[in-house]
Amino acid sequence: MKTLEEITKSYKSECLDGRDLTRLASFIPFNMLSSIGLEVKEEVTEEDWNSKVEEFTKENVLGHLENDVEFGFEKALNKRGISSSFMADVVKMWNWVLEEGLEDFDEYTQYGLPLFKVTAVKYGFDNPIGDDKGNEYKYSAEFDYEEDN
Repeated sequence: MKTLEEITKSYKSECLDGRDLTRLASFIPFNMLSSIGLEVKEEVTEEDWNSKVEEFTKENVLGHLENDVEFGFEKALNKRGISSSFMADVVKMWNWVLEEGLEDFDEYTQYGLPLFKVTAVKYGFDNPIGDDKGNEYKYSAEFDYEEDN
């Protein structure tokens, strides 16, 4: 697993709304926030911020990853393109942090389902698509369009 120092020196966000950084920030001490491009509101003190920083452990990262994979599945299965794309960026970030073989997984079809699937299977999270790979046509927007017409 990467260290906080490695993360703050080399992570580059690809998520348009920054939700990857806001999730990552829960582990970043106040004095390191600017190195990932984040600033806190003027009224937030270093003491306040640091009192809420979570311990940077694999267990805690996996807890965030599990929640984000679940949310990603929800958005993908509801065909919410923008939201599922942002969640795919978040899951990719956690996989990059963990460095356990999925950091280079980049298949993005059917709203990111393949990424959510391989991550869920690897870590034993809930997998609502079962044996499907996530790239099946039945998960595409066109599938619903044809059924509705």
